[in-house]
Amino acid sequence: MLIIGGIIIIFIVAFIIINNLINMETQIDSINSPRTKTSAKDFFINLGAIVALGFFVGNLISLLFTIINKAYPFTTGYNYYGSYSISFPVASLIIIFPIYILLMWLLERGYFTEPEKRNIGIRKWLTFITLFLAGITLAGDLVTVLYYFIDGRDITTGFILKALAILVVALSIFFYYIYDVLGKTNSTFRKIWAVSSAIVIIACIIWGFSVLGSPRTQQLLKYDEQKVNDLQNINNQVINFYSNKGALPKTIEEMANGNYYVNPKDSQTGNLYEYKKINETSYNLCADFNKASDDRSNLAYPVSLYGDVSWVHPAGYYCFIETINSNTYPKPMFQ
Repeated sequence: MLIIGGIIIIFIVAFIIINNLINMETQIDSINSPRTKTSAKDFFINLGAIVALGFFVGNLISLLFTIINKAYPFTTGYNYYGSYSISFPVASLIIIFPIYILLMWLLERGYFTEPEKRNIGIRKWLTFITLFLAGITLAGDLVTVLYYFIDGRDITTGFILKALAILVVALSIFFYYIYDVLGKTNSTFRKIWAVSSAIVIIACIIWGFSVLGSPRTQQLLKYDEQKVNDLQNINNQVINFYSNKGALPKTIEEMANGNYYVNPKDSQTGNLYEYKKINETSYNLCADFNKASDDRSNLAYPVSLYGDVSWVHPAGYYCFIETINSNTYPKPMFQ
């Protein structure tokens, strides 16, 4: 607690010093220039720039966390059941980051023709909110790392990389806006910051595809995920059928014609899933898979246990052998 309190105090002191420096700059500017009113255009461009910043930063962190979760999975006995898809973060970065750069360019062009617009209220408020959030994120990141160390927890490679990602991103934003508020930035500085950010984003996207596979690979893996979900649903309906009838269905069509919902077709190929009754309590569920689920370089969805059934599969045609414990389900009185 003392360490956390010390970090907070240091942060507050630093914030007060920075605020005093900014107030001095503002007082000088207010003497040399008249007060400028905020127009609707100024309001929405400033707001749009900050919203775009928050959106692309959030998706950059999401992209990095997804890559790290895949490259350095947890080994503590807890399985990761989230999606490894990077489609949305990548799409957001490709679209939103150029929008942010465009809005910042519009702002800087306006400041060049009307320098007094640097002191409008909306710009100051949004800038200080950004600085506040970046500062809180930095403090929280450092507190979390220190807490894990003091508490004796395992500091894994994945944890270190996540903390480092947050630290670097938050520091970059914090110092950029500090320099901007103090009037220490110029056209060359902004161009370097924009180009450096673009290089980092492109590198993260390339890293993501190298770890998780190309968009085509992701599509094939999603097909496999849907196939596993369909087979799990068929398996549930077979169990329900057995519980109600006291016997396994002869075919999938027998269940589909009753009050049992099954999706008998593979959405990728249009072929029917195969259900094969082996004996009175055992059966096969078969499908054709694109990738092996036990290949960590190809796995885009978690290999899970559904009840007592493992849904790990190789690439190609594969059958899951299922067996119902007849002692678990009493014979129905009326069949």
